[in-house]
Amino acid sequence: MPPKYDDLASAEPPYSSWEYFGRDDQRGTINFLTPERVAAAARLIRTGTQFGLDYPVNAFEPYPTGTRPATRHHVFANNEFHRDDWIDSFYLQSTSQVDSLRHIGHPAHGFYNGRSPADNDPPSTDLGIHVWASTGIAGRGVLLDVERYYPGPDYDLEKTVPLDAATLDAVADAQGVTFSGGEILLLHTGWAKHYLAAPADDRARIKNLSPGLAQRREVVRWLWDHEIALVASDNLAVEADPVVESDFRIPGARPPERGVNHDGMLHRPLIALLGMAMGEMWKLDELAADCAADGRYDFFLTCKPLHLIGGVGSPANAIAVK
Repeated sequence: MPPKYDDLASAEPPYSSWEYFGRDDQRGTINFLTPERVAAAARLIRTGTQFGLDYPVNAFEPYPTGTRPATRHHVFANNEFHRDDWIDSFYLQSTSQVDSLRHIGHPAHGFYNGRSPADNDPPSTDLGIHVWASTGIAGRGVLLDVERYYPGPDYDLEKTVPLDAATLDAVADAQGVTFSGGEILLLHTGWAKHYLAAPADDRARIKNLSPGLAQRREVVRWLWDHEIALVASDNLAVEADPVVESDFRIPGARPPERGVNHDGMLHRPLIALLGMAMGEMWKLDELAADCAADGRYDFFLTCKPLHLIGGVGSPANAIAVK
């Protein structure tokens, strides 16, 4: 059994899993997916109904942060009865995706298991997406349908709605969901479907406004103590966007000269300190509708990142099977 989150306060660094998983570890919370848990999850398959959980490449074009141009797909033929293709400008986190553990570091402690920014330079392969791709990710998936079961009238897909630990428990209770450890947690907020259906002008207005996990220590505690192996959502960052109130801001921190300001975000304590796998912009609406129809919110789930040595992220290539 892993230590409780509060017991990690005495770890080095505090609230990290580095000592528990081992100083040479590169898998993080994917370690929670033991063979026994994967085998048990496979027994959840009853009807064989499959749900692809990836949006098409370029679905989110233009990308909300403005930093990932569209992928260009080229098809060619060497003769009349042959076809081949290649792609340009393929940003690996521009659609439904999984972050590797080299994606985000902590300003005070570095990247997962103490890698410094210099250690995590472009030629490095440590913590790359290939670590998970080499085996694939499989286990019991659990969907929390926040959009359908949010307890209160204030849920708005065009506002920052922080989802705290009590909300996660309330949704799970309403759905009859229990946890046994090692789950792949899917948060259905409804944001991606709403965003993709919006006209271009509205997209520009709402691109960085979404419900998501609250930037609270109680949420990090909830995820760790439930032994969540991977947390994914259908919004831009899994967590609420933008950060309104946070337990993780660093006093006096200056925003970076370029790119997203991660100060206060959950990405730092989750990825850098706990080694938690995170997935963003997953396609969850059809699965959520089916779960609501049959009352079953757990299923067998696979996620197969690209086997790209040293990759920072990858399309999720995720499938739920009921």
